[in-house]
Parts: sequence; C-alpha cells; structure tokens
Amino acid sequence: MDEEAWIVPPSASDIDGSDRFIGTDATVADFWKFALSDLRMNNARGYLAEFLVAKALGLDSVHRIEWDAYDLLLDGIRIEVKSSAYLQAWEQPRPSRITFGGLQGTRYHPRHGYDPAGKQLNANVYVFCVHTAKRHEDYNPLDVKQWSFYVVKRSALQRLGYRSIGVDTVSRLANGETAWLELHAAVLEAAQGEDFTDTPWWSE
Repeated sequence: MDEEAWIVPPSASDIDGSDRFIGTDATVADFWKFALSDLRMNNARGYLAEFLVAKALGLDSVHRIEWDAYDLLLDGIRIEVKSSAYLQAWEQPRPSRITFGGLQGTRYHPRHGYDPAGKQLNANVYVFCVHTAKRHEDYNPLDVKQWSFYVVKRSALQRLGYRSIGVDTVSRLANGETAWLELHAAVLEAAQGEDFTDTPWWSE
C-alpha cells in the first residue's frame, strides 16, 4: 500500500483533569472517575502497576501504548509489567490465587501483520507486581507499600518455557522481592546480558 494511504496518528498529547469536553459541563477528571475510579478492576490495576513501575524507573513523561509488544522502555531495555492481586472488584469465596498469564505474545505491526515466529517473550526484563491486601477494609490503592515487586530476567523465564507462572516461582526466579524505590537499580542489573532485540520480521 502506498505511503500516502496510511493514516498515521500523532503522538498522544498531555491532557489535564480540568480540561472540559466541548459542549458539556464534564471534565476529563469526570471521565477518569467514571472509567477508573475502582483501581481493583483488572484493567485499572494493570494500568496502575505499569504507572508505578514507570515512576520508579524515572519515566515521568511516558504514555501507555495499548498494542505494544512490551510496556516500558528504559535506556533500550524492554520491560514487561505483570500484575495480580488477592482481592478483586467482585465477590469471591476466598482470596485469589496469584498467577501471571500472557508471558508470551505475538508481535504485531499494522503494516506487516503478525510475527511468523509466533508467541515468544518480547522483553528483556519482567516486573511482576502483586497487590498484597487480603481484606477490603485494608485495601488502599494509593499506598505503594501494599505492593510487592519481583524483577526477573527474560532468560530465566525462557528456560522454564511457561506461558503463565505462579508467585512462588516468580519469587524464586527474582531472588525475593524488590522495594519500589530499588526497582530502577534492579531492572538495570537484571538487564545485563539479556541481549534479546526486537528485530523486524519483514524485509524493508
């Protein structure tokens, strides 16, 4: 297809919570309250985990990209963030079992389709995030101390070959938890020797 035929979106621009929807009395903050007020929801919790990791890495101006093969990029290091929690936004008979799925994914390019190599690990480093509250009366989505973080090398996951993984295995591979303030150093350390590169699968 000719270059002129492609509709290329610009980079996302920053918006403020006080910005108003034209023709209404609603603000962007009103929309955020509508869509993301319950941070226990699976999607919202995943977004929050990515945000907290990004802040710990010093990525203050980054915007989330929905379709990318990995979540964050730090000095050329591709980082995938996975999240789970014991408590959900719905009724449950017991706290959830902590597992992380979707470790492997198939890369996609809108002009070249899916990577024929299929599902694989697409990041250099994986950060697993667990919200640890087990009672709703204790749950505070704004308290970073209620999260546990585990940093795992791609090669460690590659040796296992799993598409999903439990928290005990994650903890073993990560040699225990990493404090939020120490995530930057831990990611840099874990990335050493992880030379996986996101090379294109099509001919230029």
